[in-house]
Amino acid sequence: MDVFLEIRKRLQSALLIIREPKQGSLPIDVSITPSVLKIKTLEQCREINFPPEVRLVPSSLRGLHYVPGDGMHMRFLVQADSDKRLISTLSQSLQALKCYVFYCQSCGEIIIKERKLLRVLPLPSGNWNALVEDWCCHPDPFANKPLHPGGNDCFIGDTHFLVNLKSDSCVPGPEITQVETQHPSESHLESKAKANTEIICKRCKAMLGETGSSGTTKFYITEIIIQPSGRDFDMIPRSQFVQSVIAQCLVELSSTRSTFRFTVQGHDGKTYVLVWLLNSDSLLIESLGNSESIQAFSLFEDMEMLNSNSIGIWNAVKVLYHPCIKNRNNELASSWENDIGVHSLVLPSQTCLELLLMLSRSNDSLPPSLQYMNSFQVAFLKM
Repeated sequence: MDVFLEIRKRLQSALLIIREPKQGSLPIDVSITPSVLKIKTLEQCREINFPPEVRLVPSSLRGLHYVPGDGMHMRFLVQADSDKRLISTLSQSLQALKCYVFYCQSCGEIIIKERKLLRVLPLPSGNWNALVEDWCCHPDPFANKPLHPGGNDCFIGDTHFLVNLKSDSCVPGPEITQVETQHPSESHLESKAKANTEIICKRCKAMLGETGSSGTTKFYITEIIIQPSGRDFDMIPRSQFVQSVIAQCLVELSSTRSTFRFTVQGHDGKTYVLVWLLNSDSLLIESLGNSESIQAFSLFEDMEMLNSNSIGIWNAVKVLYHPCIKNRNNELASSWENDIGVHSLVLPSQTCLELLLMLSRSNDSLPPSLQYMNSFQVAFLKM
């Protein structure tokens, strides 16, 4: 018998769904204590122990009803906390005057070896240059002065960071491919074709970033792991890493810039998905009873490693999304792109497709009644 539990930590409330049983398994006897859920059918008796950080309040049960295709729905008050270690963001993990090694996230290849960072600084928003004119009563002092990091600097943006690799002997030979890409001009009214050089991992061929003639190299935060010198490389599953990095990016931007709508664009300039952050305090718990259920319904790709008495528990953000590939939702995408309340996230095009696949898999795994909200599809990105 499969169980899905979504907890809102701020609200201290939970939605529990006992998935629809097989034919012939009815009736079902369910008993709930603060830490244990017991389900008894004609075929089996199952006991699910919740993690220590989750305690239901059985006396608060409300909204008990059966939804065809879903199963039994019920809501509870809950006492919940989660101390699961999150993947650190760049702004949290990098410190000045320390040495770091830059790795390809996909395969662990060293990209930059033993670099001491003298300055670690945040980049301003993408339209900072235009805003200067509104704040200065004299000619723009930053006109025609792009922000280029020095030899031991690291400038951190929303989805990328900048380093200077000019005359850098620390790079053990990443494979470089010259490509032509389109970059919007400063007036945003026309596009100029500029030659950019893509940084490609020589081992796995993943696109890591781009470099220009100035020696400044842009690496995308979804493609690089930076760790202190002397520490062994920690291989993190690709899906887990990308979901966590993007989820934390959405949460940080929603907090600092009060924006909840995002366009996810590839480095080729195309919009791949529209994302609306719904909430950032979800705690997901799922228990699956057999391998068939795991393949069909699991929110978590590593549930296959758990036995039938184990459960998966994750911090997650809940998002609404619209795919924009194959000319889908073009009109809405155009409207969002021209809306100053919508923030653009630029990632490698392949990573945009990966993200769209993760959202789609998450949506497919949800009970049917939770898969849509108005015209949007619903998904979770685990942190």
